[in-house]
Amino acid sequence: MSFAKTYDEVRDIRTFEPHRIPELLRSRARRPFVPDDGRLMIVAADHPARGALSARGRADAMASRPELLDRLRTALSRPGVDGVLGTADVLEDLLLMGALENKVVVSSMNRGGLQGASFELDDRLTGYDVAGTVEAGFEAIKMLTRIDLNDPASVATLELSAQVVTEANRAQLVAMVEPFLSNRVNGKVVNDLSPEAVIKSVHITQGLGTSSAYTWMKLPVVDEMERVMEATTLPTLLLGGDPTGAPEETYASWKSALELPSVRGLIVGRALLYPDDGDVAKAVDTAVSLVRPEEAAAA
Repeated sequence: MSFAKTYDEVRDIRTFEPHRIPELLRSRARRPFVPDDGRLMIVAADHPARGALSARGRADAMASRPELLDRLRTALSRPGVDGVLGTADVLEDLLLMGALENKVVVSSMNRGGLQGASFELDDRLTGYDVAGTVEAGFEAIKMLTRIDLNDPASVATLELSAQVVTEANRAQLVAMVEPFLSNRVNGKVVNDLSPEAVIKSVHITQGLGTSSAYTWMKLPVVDEMERVMEATTLPTLLLGGDPTGAPEETYASWKSALELPSVRGLIVGRALLYPDDGDVAKAVDTAVSLVRPEEAAAA
């Protein structure tokens, strides 16, 4: 089956031949979640579905879907990039253009906690579920698990995450948990990135579900990462967030954290898709060289 070459073709397929999406999912060339070297470089693209469109100080940086897809396709084409994290709309656009072939695909689960909303901490399941991820033939599912100790509704988020972890483990599907201790400051949700808070969030969320056999962690790079990674034996990918400092400082912090036990790679979106200099390929290649320094040295 041929792939779309232009966004007009994508639009026409979605209008006249939507059945091609499940057909392409069934025929997609797949690969194991964990490569032989045990390292992973994943590009994240699930921010827009939560209303988070900003990057590098631009409030509407991710507003254009063709531009986002161009940047994602560039990133996924770079050597050493293993796959992508996203919601169905983004992943299926990439699927129609052949960009998911032989890539690891991580589905994004709960996007209901819209950025800036009064219900932002109500991280409900509004994206993929376990059954939908298995049906699509994807390799993992990711859930945002924000906990506000002053908000009684946070226990519902924990309950949902526990159910997903249980279902994913039963399906032998990787369940990637992204935990934060969060609170409201002047009405705005802020994640506590102190080492103590991240450590506590790890301990709370790695205990979710009836099994942790297929559970992975997705953690921010914070101060005293050595202490943070002492909190878990679970495989961990580091998230990049939306950095405001110099790229060199960001890369240096990633490099140091990637050397710690249990850390298996990066799962980064805006920092690579919207770099300061606009060179997506260069930013992605730099990140890959940090994840797989031996290959970079050999090249």
